[in-house]
Amino acid sequence: MRLGIGLLFAVFGLFSYCTNVVTNPITGEKQRVQLSPQQEVVIGQQSQQKMAAQYGGLYKDSTVQKYVNQVGGRIVERSEAAQAPTPNSRYPYQFYVLSDPQTINAFALPGGPIFITVALLKRLKSEAQLAGVLGHEIGHVVARHGAEHLAKQQLGASLVNAVGIAASDNPNDAQRAAVLAQAVNQLVSLRYGREDELESDQLGFRFIRDAGYKPTGILELMQILGSTRKSGGAQPEFFSTHPNPENRLERLKNLITQAYPNGVPANLDEGRDRFAKAVLSRLSGQS
Repeated sequence: MRLGIGLLFAVFGLFSYCTNVVTNPITGEKQRVQLSPQQEVVIGQQSQQKMAAQYGGLYKDSTVQKYVNQVGGRIVERSEAAQAPTPNSRYPYQFYVLSDPQTINAFALPGGPIFITVALLKRLKSEAQLAGVLGHEIGHVVARHGAEHLAKQQLGASLVNAVGIAASDNPNDAQRAAVLAQAVNQLVSLRYGREDELESDQLGFRFIRDAGYKPTGILELMQILGSTRKSGGAQPEFFSTHPNPENRLERLKNLITQAYPNGVPANLDEGRDRFAKAVLSRLSGQS
């Protein structure tokens, strides 16, 4: 009996995972996701307060918050990101600065909330570099990487639950197995894989290019993060949540060369003065 019930759980989990396949209209990729875009939005909104609390809450300077949100909004409005998940039902993007002065990181939640820490923000020198960060994170949202990880997480929980039910005489043991499965899957899902990162780099490049930003900003961002890592200081948290393939920088250079075979136009926006006025002057005054 227990073995039969466990087998049913496993079969149902596998069937549900394998049959829920949708085509992403922006990337063209076929994805196994079990959440609707509306459910992604709800999960993101429910999670954002808890996630922000882990990084000291939102940064108190409303001018800095407004500026970062405006830059993110410009990228969305002028790119394909405004068409995700569908042209008639878009993700409600919001961009936030977190107070953490030590952790160099940025991340996105399913459905649109995107965060950058003060520690990373203060290392940037231009609006184009900030656009590189935000464009990459928008890429994760548009590509629905979070929903893909949650689908895998649910499959893993189903399989571990099946094993717990089949192997246990005590229903409480099966319940503990379910809790353990959820905890393990949460830990695993915190890291994006190599392909996810490369896809978000490519999407982010497209988004910031369409928004009129100088795309070398995303190269400068990677160089800033790389120099921080090599300086002997603490490893940027960005590399823990965003694995850094060795050929990532080279791929970005190739994308720029392909898009601008005659060189990057000089009239593309870099926004150094705007960034210095809206961010660096205020961060230095409050450090």
